[in-house]
Amino acid sequence: MRTPLSTLLAGTLLAALGFGLVPSTALAATEPAPAASTSVAAYQAWQPNTSYTVGTRVSYGGKDYECLQSHTSLTGWEPPNTPALWKPVGDSGGGTDTTAPSAPGNLRATGTTSSTVSLAWNAATDNVGVTGYVIYRDGTQVATASGTSSTVGGLAASTTYGFTVRARDAVGNLSPASNTVSATTQNGGGPQPGTTPAAINGRLKVCGLKLCNQYGRPIQLRGMSSHGLQWYSHCLTNASLDALAGDWNADVLRISLYVQEGGYETNPRMFTDRVHQLIEMATARGMYALVDWHQLTPGDPNHNLAAAKTFFTEIAQRHRDKTNLLYDIANEPNNVSWSRVKSYAEQLIPVIRAQDPTTPILVGTHGWGSLGISDGRDETDIINNPVQASNIMYTFHFYAASHGQEYLSALDRASDRIPIFVTEFGTQEASGDGPNNFGRAQQYLDLLGAKKISWVNWNFSDDERSGAVFKGGTCNGNGPWAGTGSLKPAGVWIRDRIRTPDNFPTS
Repeated sequence: MRTPLSTLLAGTLLAALGFGLVPSTALAATEPAPAASTSVAAYQAWQPNTSYTVGTRVSYGGKDYECLQSHTSLTGWEPPNTPALWKPVGDSGGGTDTTAPSAPGNLRATGTTSSTVSLAWNAATDNVGVTGYVIYRDGTQVATASGTSSTVGGLAASTTYGFTVRARDAVGNLSPASNTVSATTQNGGGPQPGTTPAAINGRLKVCGLKLCNQYGRPIQLRGMSSHGLQWYSHCLTNASLDALAGDWNADVLRISLYVQEGGYETNPRMFTDRVHQLIEMATARGMYALVDWHQLTPGDPNHNLAAAKTFFTEIAQRHRDKTNLLYDIANEPNNVSWSRVKSYAEQLIPVIRAQDPTTPILVGTHGWGSLGISDGRDETDIINNPVQASNIMYTFHFYAASHGQEYLSALDRASDRIPIFVTEFGTQEASGDGPNNFGRAQQYLDLLGAKKISWVNWNFSDDERSGAVFKGGTCNGNGPWAGTGSLKPAGVWIRDRIRTPDNFPTS
């Protein structure tokens, strides 16, 4: 919601940090687990009639190649035949890389079904760069992955398997094996409770006024929002999200993608790829991923309608099979009528539904997400003229030191008429800064708990404002993330309330 006082150059920052797309896993040919010094084919096979960009790597004829110029391939343009387009990997005049990556750390099972096991691990390191991972089941290679998670399928029900993972570099050097993790598939008798929020609750849906899990029971999700990815993407690392999921016990990560203010519109490809990556990182840790189209200035979401259609089409198409998603399509519409917000939603929702017919969609409300209160209106605008779509909720934002009884009462009234998700709140003033009002904030949380209204706090960063949970310098220093030593007072307060046990009914 809030922009930092000192704006950073988004493109320069993210490029320097090297963020990129984490593709989905792909099944590999079954073969025995090789020794650590063995090389294996590292990349997808070259194909004709395929769009390749600079830096893409492929395998062809038993060798690996890197793309030198973006192009669409044609038959006859095979990598060894077109040195202007492709170079062999390692052909840089600097000798042969013989150093293997380090072993991936903390391999863990994050979920099971009767035929699959989902795995996640911590990233390996390499003197040049890790390009992927090889997954082994009981010593046999069964899959490859470019990111730090994978789901292994084709398994028998009620069976225990052992898994290890090795990292791979650009020339095919393989790391030592990770730790071995054992996982037992479910018995095949229908959905079984898992151990993470996403595994327990499965795909969510709106039932009446509530958000319900795969068993049709109302639940409340509690979690954190990132700050803008153009400024604080470096606060979202494997280690920080491990802490959010494991130490904070968060159920949901809100991925805050600003549209303007140095965000999406400056580099759509880069920012979309970062959202893909964060969805995968949240998924690997068993959290829900709430994809936030963080439009703020200008306040009319129709200004960004074409870009929103492009963005959500790709996100929904790629991730529609995941059961841990939520789409937040318009952060804080402001200085615009509810009818304009409704028109935007009714144009965008069918575009998303063409790709993903089942994931819940959250619609921002006018008055900076206040149900219209901050614009001198109220919730009756929405109740009398609701969005014509199913499986949707409406969003509400509050900042406890600024938004008193009038806002709390509007939330109470509206939640008896329409389904609501609090996708952003703070214990401070509406700027995200200033003194905390923990007493008023607790009044809000008590109401949300009693009505099982899900909430996300702003924000998981080390911004200079009091609303950022981490002390300054935490993100640049890569932690420490767990415990309370690096937290501001608001961080200590909200961590304590996220950590309390969840009650996710399964019958």
